[in-house]
Amino acid sequence: MIKENKISKYFLYAVGEILLVVIGILIALQLNNWNNKRIQQKKESAFIEQIHNEFLLNRA
Repeated sequence: MIKENKISKYFLYAVGEILLVVIGILIALQLNNWNNKRIQQKKESAFIEQIHNEFLLNRA
């Protein structure tokens, strides 16, 4: 097996697969964080708009 260099090829393949999985997980986490931030910003905008409308009603 060592003479045919199969062990080093398999090891290189395994390392490549691990790197691809790690990169995929990092991309998924980044997308999840982006989506959570976008949802939070929508909630904040709605809350600010609600406060503004309440202020206008109270002022009148």
